Formats: sequence, C-alpha cells, structure tokens
Amino acid sequence: MKDPKSETIDFGYKQVAKNDKQGLVANVFNSVAKKYDIMNDVMSLGIHRLWKRYTIDCSGVRKGMKVLDIAGGTGDLTAQFSRRVGPTGEVVLADINQAMLDVGRDKLRNMGLVDNIDYVQANAEELPFADDSFDIITIAFGLRNVTDKQKALESMFRVLKPGGRLLVLEFSKPVPPMLSQMYDFYSFNVLPKMGQVIAGDAESYQYLAESIRMHPDQDTLKDMMEQAGYEQVTYTNLTGGIVALHRGFKF
Repeated sequence: MKDPKSETIDFGYKQVAKNDKQGLVANVFNSVAKKYDIMNDVMSLGIHRLWKRYTIDCSGVRKGMKVLDIAGGTGDLTAQFSRRVGPTGEVVLADINQAMLDVGRDKLRNMGLVDNIDYVQANAEELPFADDSFDIITIAFGLRNVTDKQKALESMFRVLKPGGRLLVLEFSKPVPPMLSQMYDFYSFNVLPKMGQVIAGDAESYQYLAESIRMHPDQDTLKDMMEQAGYEQVTYTNLTGGIVALHRGFKF
C-alpha cells in the first residue's frame, strides 16, 4: 500500500505531494479572490459571461429546484440560478476556499439576493450533503483545481437526485491548430503579466495557465464522467474548444 505522503500530483507543471495540493491551490485563490471578477473580465474580454449564460440555459433549471454550484467562487452562476429557482427553490454556493466564498457572499447580498441562497465551505471530493439532494449540480472553472477529480465526480453523482444533471464548464483543448498556438502564446506570455499588473500576482496566473494545460481533454473528461456513473454524457466546445461544457445525467 502506498504511503499518501509519497504520492505526487500535478500542481500546474510541477509535481507536488498529493496531500499538499489542496493547500497550494488555496494559497492561489486567497491571493486572487478580491480581483477575481475583474481578472475574469479582462482575461476573457468578457466572454466568460457568455459561457456561463450558455451553461445556465443548458441546465434545464426551473422554479422550485434545488441547485448546487460547486467551486462557485464569486457567485456568477449562483446569482442566475437564484433568480430562476425563485422563492420556492434553493441554491447552495459551495467553495473550498473561504476567501472566495466571502467575496461571493458580499457580492450576492449587494445584489439583493439573500432569501434562497446558502453558503457552504466544502471539498468537492467529500461533499457534506445527503444522497440524492440536488436537481442540478454545476462546477465552473473549478474541476481542474481539484486534487482527485474522479473522486469529486463520484461525490457529485452521490448527491445528485435521480433524473438530475451535472454540468461541468471548464477550460479545455482548442481544436483549430492556429487557435491553439495563439492561445498558448496568450496564456504564457500575456496572462501572467496581466495578473501582475491587475492583481499584483503573476505567479498565481502562471499556475492557472499551467493548470488548464494539465486538465483532461474533452474526451477524457467525458470518459471520467461515464466511469463515475453519469449517463448520456455529451460535451459542447465553446470558442473553438478553449472552453467545453460537459453534461451528464443520473438515472
């Protein structure tokens, strides 16, 4: 049996002790939390809002539903879900990072969204919810930071209701070769400099660029979801595959 302390895993392009990754990722998001929304707009030229809107539109959300937004961070998806499930529904904004959760709570309260949102600090690998609890689960730009992605997908499957769906919105692998080359140049030459200027932190955005490259490609993630038990798993490439939305159901 392997000693957990001797197991390693990727942290960007580095290999670190598996037990250390969670803390290292936490340091990244503690650093960027207050500038997270601004950087998202600048980095994506605002296109992240369209990706998230598409995710909401594909969710099938209706009034009265119970939604879990994992790695929900500053609450972009939670805000939209809150409006759509209405007063009879519930949205749980979950994030492993308390700094991100605090920013999200303040933002949503300032928007007047208070009545149907709960906030939970939670690890996606060990979700603290009962079996068959949620109609919809989303995780947007968070799965690549999870230490054990397969375990997280299985944990989400457990708390999803039969008939419910999981939506994973994540950076993926650009399809056109020219786009891939341009994206690489942008990610490793421009993005860290923007992080330094806007957030005062080039190193964290260097990690975020590296973490995108280490994330499973579209078909590999599809296979992982199927292995976790999801059925009718499909994905849609957005912006040439820079981002992909994966969908799967629990029956």
